[in-house]
Amino acid sequence: MTLAHTLGYPRIGANRELKKATEAYWKGDIDRKALEATGAELRARHWQSQRDAGLDWVTVGDFAFYDQVLNVSMLLGAVPKRFASGDGEVDLDTSFRMARGRAPTGHPAAACEMTKYFDTNYHYLVPELYAGQSFQLTSERLFDEVDEAIGAGHPVKVSLLGPLTWLWLGKAKDEGLDRLSLLDAILPVYDEILDRLSSQGVDWVQLDEPALVQDLSQDWKQAFESAYNQLQSAPVKRLLTTYFGGLGDNLQLAVGLPVDGLHIDAVRDPEQLPRVIDNLSPYKVLSVGAIDGRNIWRADLAALQDSLSDAKSRLGERLWLAPSCSLLHVPVDVETEAKLDGELKSWLSFARQKLDEVVTLSHLLDGRQTVEDESRLDAAIKALDARRSSARIHKVAVTERMKAICDADAQRPAPYAERVKAQRRVLDLPLFPTTTIGSFPQTNEIRTARRDFKTGKLGQTDYEERMRAEIADAVSRQERLGLDLLVHGEAERNDMVEYFGELLEGFAFTQYGWVQSYGSRCVKPPIIFGDVSRPTPMTVRWSEFAQAQTNKPMKGMLTGPVTILQWSFVRDDQLRETTCRQVALALRDEVADLEAAGISAIQIDEPALREGLPLRQAQWPSYLDWAVTCFRLSASVARNETQIHTHMCYSEFNDIIASIAALDADVITIETSRSDMELLDAFQDFQYPNEIGPGVYDIHSPNIPEVSWMVQLVEKAAERIPADRLWVNPDCGLKTRAWAEVEPALANMVEAALELRRRHA
Repeated sequence: MTLAHTLGYPRIGANRELKKATEAYWKGDIDRKALEATGAELRARHWQSQRDAGLDWVTVGDFAFYDQVLNVSMLLGAVPKRFASGDGEVDLDTSFRMARGRAPTGHPAAACEMTKYFDTNYHYLVPELYAGQSFQLTSERLFDEVDEAIGAGHPVKVSLLGPLTWLWLGKAKDEGLDRLSLLDAILPVYDEILDRLSSQGVDWVQLDEPALVQDLSQDWKQAFESAYNQLQSAPVKRLLTTYFGGLGDNLQLAVGLPVDGLHIDAVRDPEQLPRVIDNLSPYKVLSVGAIDGRNIWRADLAALQDSLSDAKSRLGERLWLAPSCSLLHVPVDVETEAKLDGELKSWLSFARQKLDEVVTLSHLLDGRQTVEDESRLDAAIKALDARRSSARIHKVAVTERMKAICDADAQRPAPYAERVKAQRRVLDLPLFPTTTIGSFPQTNEIRTARRDFKTGKLGQTDYEERMRAEIADAVSRQERLGLDLLVHGEAERNDMVEYFGELLEGFAFTQYGWVQSYGSRCVKPPIIFGDVSRPTPMTVRWSEFAQAQTNKPMKGMLTGPVTILQWSFVRDDQLRETTCRQVALALRDEVADLEAAGISAIQIDEPALREGLPLRQAQWPSYLDWAVTCFRLSASVARNETQIHTHMCYSEFNDIIASIAALDADVITIETSRSDMELLDAFQDFQYPNEIGPGVYDIHSPNIPEVSWMVQLVEKAAERIPADRLWVNPDCGLKTRAWAEVEPALANMVEAALELRRRHA
């Protein structure tokens, strides 16, 4: 029998129950007992969904109140000293202080660094690693959850981030520290964890090691062998789990490790399947990730049945089936989408439906399909045929415009050295100019107005009047604070990608398609199902109104083509590069219209540029070539006098600094406050040619930064970047913060800029 399972399930809840309860706890509206009760209810519901679908295991250990990597840090006792509250179990509030810098109990402290989890839009809390660091089991949460699931009568498979990938994701905080030097101190704790799980009755533990799909040096490969040799005596069966790509040159390493089973991603790299089977020991099971855990398109069950038939005949009952990765990266249930048109909805599969696809595929391979399985297979065939032939996907005008693109379309009229002179005459900004990244607090009043507008309680005229009032208020606050380059605050925008997708052709939207980005932050990615074009201007009238409220320059705000691509569910019937170019041309029209409306600075955000980078370096040049070209296509229509900004956050991009420079943005703003300007190390050896705003205010923490701290950060930056090319700005947009936090923080930021001007005058 082919076993069916999943590597993980969305934890936020179909109605974002986890987000709402967590934020209520942070605000003091509910106590910890109520928060824990919400977590328990969600876990029970999600386990039952897995059993109802017919999975052979429920997966335990994938739940987190903030982040699964942070969970492992807590489990190992890897808590930086600034958060420690003595020996013993590390409590939930400690994890919140590590993530946010603040919790309902305990003293505030600088939050841990946050960055993207491999090539996803999910953010994890970076483990801090120190020389001589000790580790011990300091959390009972995983074991309690196992007891919950077993007590509910479920067969349990535990999901646990593997020791090597946890180290891989960590950052050495002591100069010269080799992260692998800590492995011997970590492994005894993993041994203890596996022993405890066995004593609870757990048979299988899924050890996630996605680091195996990346380029590994020889010392890391040897560390995998050493670690898993030490862990092989554990009294549980171990499923070594890889995802987000193929094993490549690590295939022999992975299949040779002393574990009981291996999971591979057969969506990202289906060609590796026969090679893995050829080299797999006869006692090991092979879990094939056949259903796409990263995208929302319905699976071609008939094609998968055919492509996996050889694997089934060779492996027999040693074949397991699962999604390619955790379903954390997709929405919960497409059946809740009452407003999607029937044809488009029939093309989609969310987490709940992907469980059904895994189970049906396992039944088809075994020849034990039910009437329900036959019905699903028939529905999939019909939906896929309809999608391939649908007239709503391909647009002749878009195709013709794509053919007309030439190299000159991706070039500004003059180099930066000439442009900057014209821009400084137009903008007339001081040394160390201050600005923000774009968004201001989305207050309850703004959210209520948007909700009432969408439900029809508020007419369009009244809604737009309220948004203009919010914009005028944001402009007035910025003027009082003394900021130099203003923004309109984005009151009218629900999300930096969703807003644009709603105004572009080729996009569709869900009501409840929420996906966790980090902590309590959820996004609702658009669905790009067809050719992309811009019917009408999207932002011009809001920027024009904002500019009319002030004599200071106003910055137009756009989301870049690569980020719109990365943060959407993208059609899988053409190259991603092609879709990105279509988006870039739509944004190019918007840049031209903003400029014509008198907007002299335009920001095209690309926080996802680094995120889209392939996990293997050999594939970087191709991606970076088209990604940079797409950005330049969107921006290069601007005149020399128009200052083009871009923004990047929460990504390690030192290794692609040359490509970032190739974007040729006049100003780039980046996240640096959490990393204490470590991201600027790239500028030691690379002479960045344009202007840069290293973030001095960590907007993901409610803590208000001190003037001296911000001055110190910019002075560090000035050691690498000439002062006349430095800006002063927050790390990211401010929509998730409250005005009571934002205004004093920005006041301190402006004061820091004044002090810097005095020092460098």
